[in-house]
Amino acid sequence: MHETIPDLMRHAASTYGTREFLRFPDTSLTFEDADARSDGLAAALIDKGVRPGDRVAIMMDNVPDWPLSWLAILKAGAITVPVNVRYRAADLEHVLRDSGAVATLTTEEHVPHIPGTVYVLGSVPRARIPARTHEIANFQYTSGTTGFPKACMLTHDYWLRTARLVADQVRLRDDDVMLIAQPYSYMDPQWVTLLCLIGGIPLVVLPRFSASGFWASAREHGATLTYVLGSMPLLLHKQPPHADDGAGRLRLVLCSGIRPDLHRAFEERWGAPWRELYGSTESGPDLGVPIDAEETVGTGAMGLPYPGKEVTLDEETGEILVRGAPMMKGYWNHPEATAHAFRGGWYHTGDLGFRDEHGYIHHAGRLTDMVRRGGENISCAEVESVLTQHPAVLQAALVPIPDDLWGELPKAFLQLRPGHAADEDTAMSVIEHARGRLARFKIPEYVEFVEGFALTPSARIEKRHLLHPERDQRAAPALFTGKERP
Repeated sequence: MHETIPDLMRHAASTYGTREFLRFPDTSLTFEDADARSDGLAAALIDKGVRPGDRVAIMMDNVPDWPLSWLAILKAGAITVPVNVRYRAADLEHVLRDSGAVATLTTEEHVPHIPGTVYVLGSVPRARIPARTHEIANFQYTSGTTGFPKACMLTHDYWLRTARLVADQVRLRDDDVMLIAQPYSYMDPQWVTLLCLIGGIPLVVLPRFSASGFWASAREHGATLTYVLGSMPLLLHKQPPHADDGAGRLRLVLCSGIRPDLHRAFEERWGAPWRELYGSTESGPDLGVPIDAEETVGTGAMGLPYPGKEVTLDEETGEILVRGAPMMKGYWNHPEATAHAFRGGWYHTGDLGFRDEHGYIHHAGRLTDMVRRGGENISCAEVESVLTQHPAVLQAALVPIPDDLWGELPKAFLQLRPGHAADEDTAMSVIEHARGRLARFKIPEYVEFVEGFALTPSARIEKRHLLHPERDQRAAPALFTGKERP
């Protein structure tokens, strides 16, 4: 097993050479191309003064320079800080400041939003560089369980193990073609890139996810494998049936959070098995369902532990606990949060579960103070902090409300300062304030004004009083949608 990601890249370049590696709408790169171009960019970074252990951010759309920059930063011995292109003032400044990034690699359209040192990618010399390594490959920001986003320190070993475990699960073949549509700043395109390096197969990267165009792209590119999550499956299901839905070369869909009631319909419509993959940024892949486990279809089973992983349930709470490898080194700058997450020697996922008679673990809710909107984790504390910076807001509480399409949507309960009216103008003023400071997916979809909040003994808002199961959270008095006015 290779010790670092650059080692794997060089091995793939020497083994697979001129075979296609990365396929974007207007560009195709071979394994040799990717190795040489990332070498050149790494040399340029070193020339700019980047040193082993430095953090370098990447803020780009799904363009070839994203994976090339990732490889280059690692070849320079530095640590990559992926940044969501939808981040704006509050979340962007937090990530760059907290990580201590020495520079950000980006493209022209994102320059106006980025503080600090920015490098716009252009032509770079081709050069061989000396091997420079650092144990940590990524500061991968996640909302975690509480508070502002924290950086998971992910090692080269973490990424390589993740890719190999999934490669074994999918029984990777020489004629496979992988397709991905998630933003490269997320986990998935990164481990998928390594999976393709392992197998010497092409990775097709779509600019963005399009429910209407996804399967047409899969057929066009001859994709055999793909990975979807969050709201993607339901959005695909809501598209009108097409005569070619079951056509093409697709042989397996990996998915996190397959809806049991639609599982069999997915397989019948698109002519391929759908298999569950459960994990997190902190712990990588934890549970998976084998390709041939047809008995799990429609049951909601998330699978069995991957080799090297142990997964159990807390006897008192039912929380899913994990240990083994891969696993993050901890949260950057947050030793107390790290200790809390790993109390008792197990990583506490914040998810509740149960085990069926066949040994498969199922999901049964979540303990953490977060909203899961489609494939996005939203830290309630982060959004609440921004909302309370508005001059009209005294206190704020963000909670998840159920949604058929997105799974959950964020709803904000606001207690106003004296002198401010609980009306639509105030609600929209707060929403516009948030839009300038947070990524779009974090903006509350609903706003409700309250006279006050019940507090816990530690003076925290007791959110359980806000969510009454018998009440329609979209039809409450003084409720306003977070959508923009026409």
